[in-house]
Amino acid sequence: MNSIYGVKNKFLILFTPITKIEKFNRLALMALITFTSDFGERDFYVPAVKAKMLSINPQLTIVDISHRIEPYNTAQAAFLLKSVYKDFPKGTVHLLALNATDVKKDGFIAIKHEEHIFIGPNNGVLSLLSEQEPGIAVQLTDAHLQGTTFPTKDLLAPIAAKVASGAAIHDFGGPLRSIKRMIGRQFKATRQEIVGHVLQIDNYGNMLTNIPKEVFDLLNPGRFTIRFGREEATSINHSYEEVDNGDCFVLFNSLGIMEIGINQGHGAELLGLRVDSPIYINFEN
Repeated sequence: MNSIYGVKNKFLILFTPITKIEKFNRLALMALITFTSDFGERDFYVPAVKAKMLSINPQLTIVDISHRIEPYNTAQAAFLLKSVYKDFPKGTVHLLALNATDVKKDGFIAIKHEEHIFIGPNNGVLSLLSEQEPGIAVQLTDAHLQGTTFPTKDLLAPIAAKVASGAAIHDFGGPLRSIKRMIGRQFKATRQEIVGHVLQIDNYGNMLTNIPKEVFDLLNPGRFTIRFGREEATSINHSYEEVDNGDCFVLFNSLGIMEIGINQGHGAELLGLRVDSPIYINFEN
C-alpha cells in the first residue's frame, strides 16, 4: 500500500502544472537577444542598452551581431541581420537600432517572422528581411518616448528583455496592418544574361553580390563570362585558395550568393568597385 501511495505521489509531482512565475523563470534562463546597431564601439551607447536589458533580466544572453553599421545604412543592416538570424534558435529576439532617434512619423515596431522576433524602427529596414508580410506586426506604444533622446535604451531595450523572458509582443502595443516597406536591389535575369550588383564589401575587401547560386545554376548552359570592372572570369572557383595570391576569384559563398575578390588582396580597392557596382554574366548558348 505504501509503495502504491509512493507511486501516486511521484505521478502527481511529475504532472503538477507549473505556475506563471515558474514558467517565466524557465524562459528567462533560455532568453537570447541579438543586438545590431549603427552606434559604433567607442561611445557609451552599446553598453548602456545592454545594461538596461540586463537590469531587467540578469540571465539574458546578448549576442552582438555588429555595431559598425555605417550610420543610417539600412541596406547594410538588413543584409547582416538577414545573413545570420536563421542560424540562431527559433524564439530569439533580434534588437535592431538604426537611425533610432527619427521616430516622429513611423515609430517603432515588433514583428514575428519565421518564429523569430524583431524589434526596431519602422523605417523600412525590417521589410528587407523578407518580401512577405510578417506573421505578426505590432506598433509599439510611444507613451515612453516623450522627453527621451535615447529610445533604444528607454523603450526598445526593456521590451526586448521582457519579450525574450517570455512576454508577448502584443503586450507592448497594438496590431499593425502592414509595415513600412523598402525595395532592395534586385538582379535581372534572362536566358542570355544575369545583371546583378555588389551588395556589401566585407572586411577583406571581398564583394558580396545579389546573384544567387540557384539562379546561376538554372540558367548556366556550361559556358559563360562574368564581367566586373575591368576584369572578367570564365569559371567558378570552389575556394579562396584555389587561385594564386593576387589573382581574382569568383565563387558562391556559404550564403549561396556570388562573391568576388582577390586572394590576399583588397578586391574592391584594387578592382575599383564599390557597393552598387554592376556585375554582368553573359551565357554562351
